[in-house]
Amino acid sequence: MKIYVAMPGGEVRDSFIPKEVREQVENLGAVRWNGLERNLTEDELAGALGDAEVCVTGWGSAPFTRKVLAAAPALRVIAHTGGTVATLVDDAAYDRGVRVLSGNELYAQSVAEGTIAYILASLRRIPQFAAQVQREGWSQPGWTNEGLIGQRVGLVGFGAVARYTAKLLRAFDARIMIWADHVTPEEAAPYGAVKASLEEIFETCKVVSLHLARTPETYHIIDERLLGLLRPDSLLVNTARGAIVDEAAMARMLREGRFRAVLDVYEQEPLPLSSPLRGLENALLIPHMGGPTMDRRPFVTRALLDVLPAALRGEETRLDISREAMRRMTR
Repeated sequence: MKIYVAMPGGEVRDSFIPKEVREQVENLGAVRWNGLERNLTEDELAGALGDAEVCVTGWGSAPFTRKVLAAAPALRVIAHTGGTVATLVDDAAYDRGVRVLSGNELYAQSVAEGTIAYILASLRRIPQFAAQVQREGWSQPGWTNEGLIGQRVGLVGFGAVARYTAKLLRAFDARIMIWADHVTPEEAAPYGAVKASLEEIFETCKVVSLHLARTPETYHIIDERLLGLLRPDSLLVNTARGAIVDEAAMARMLREGRFRAVLDVYEQEPLPLSSPLRGLENALLIPHMGGPTMDRRPFVTRALLDVLPAALRGEETRLDISREAMRRMTR
């Protein structure tokens, strides 16, 4: 097996490919490494691939354009240590018969875990109470908190993250509602979920969790009209992409106390210091840390390495990203 690792040297590559994982890579065959501490340009990638059968990529890797693919006639598998591949490949790779793998499934598990953590932290008001104790205080008279058990939870979108989130929610006996065009009621049933309209989810659910990719069709799909349907005691959670929500409308409604929110993603990142979202007691703001957690990175790489032999034999693997799945991913 001839492998080219396009990920640049440095801390990020070391976190995905520590010493023991590097040994696993080297044991697979002849391996060449990007010797720079930056991502290659398109021309550099085209020149570096040579006779590689497998290219291991990471965040920010140059896309596999027709020009790059033409320079790599032996390339059969792209193994991406990131999640989405929509900015990495397009139809050209699939037309050539190149297999596209990514860590999307493992990322999804970790993001789902983070989603549940955010929901529990907000409902139970953990950050507020912890801050009170740190300030040498205690809970004040009239304090309140809530739990997740038995709550009605709406999942907007039903890709890999939402499916894992639904599995975790079942442990809390949550009543799960799903909005996703591509999911049938029969597909939702094993998760203990029912399909519903966006309006029904926003009007009736205690928790509304967003799981849509950022595409031209989903830009600001969560608009002022839908936000206005949320109940005063409801919680909006976004671990997907900031631009799927009309952020200005959301900030205004949060300032009015219309609902609560946990936000891990924003239309502009890092979140500007001037953002109207800052300073709101009913908004828990996280700096895009929903997942995967750092400790999961080597597991992502190992999982990709484990399925490479099967992928090269032409067998389907659990980490394959189909052309259709790629088109639904964030760009």
